[in-house]
Amino acid sequence: MAFSKEQIEELNVLLQFNQSSSMKGIKVHKSARPEMIGAIQRLFDKGMLTQVDGGYLTDLGQKATDHTQALLTMLMPSRQLAS
Repeated sequence: MAFSKEQIEELNVLLQFNQSSSMKGIKVHKSARPEMIGAIQRLFDKGMLTQVDGGYLTDLGQKATDHTQALLTMLMPSRQLAS
């Protein structure tokens, strides 16, 4: 099983949230790429975002963001981790 293009787009959206503050959200404008708008909609439908156009992370969204960031860190080449 592999990540779908849609799931990868969702992961990229989750990485845009500031992990150090739950008080910082994002807003996706109508002029954004259709793939991003779709990813935001799916994350909202899954209960990870508070608003259909972004908003803030829910508790589930925060967990997903934490795991996404951890996975990204684990997948980085070792030379990038050292810097």
